[in-house]
Amino acid sequence: MLAIDTNIVVRLLVGDHPDQSARARSLIESHRVLAPTTVVLESEWVLRGAYGLAKADVLGALRAFAGLPNVTLQEPERMAAALKWAEGGMDFADALHLAAAVDCEAFVTFDRRMAQASDSLDTPAVREP
Repeated sequence: MLAIDTNIVVRLLVGDHPDQSARARSLIESHRVLAPTTVVLESEWVLRGAYGLAKADVLGALRAFAGLPNVTLQEPERMAAALKWAEGGMDFADALHLAAAVDCEAFVTFDRRMAQASDSLDTPAVREP
């Protein structure tokens, strides 16, 4: 298995560089690859921030990427929860942070938007200190 970087994921999903995009696709089609959680997080940020893609499109692309036969996510349960909560309105990074806290009593933050977004979702408790 090979671990991949953000630029491999982005080139595969965006296809904006003919040579690198083809090489990324070939790599993922011919090898089992591991997408570390940090790479998926950075990929979301790059696709939304640098490429200006809509949140729904980015989340759909990441979900499709995660479903490819040769792709293994570092933390598949955590990623599935984060994608679900992000699709429900939460910021993806916040959702990923919260997914890491599923076995904790609560997630403590000063971020009121995160707390409000979690209210309507099936997430661990979010509260202020």
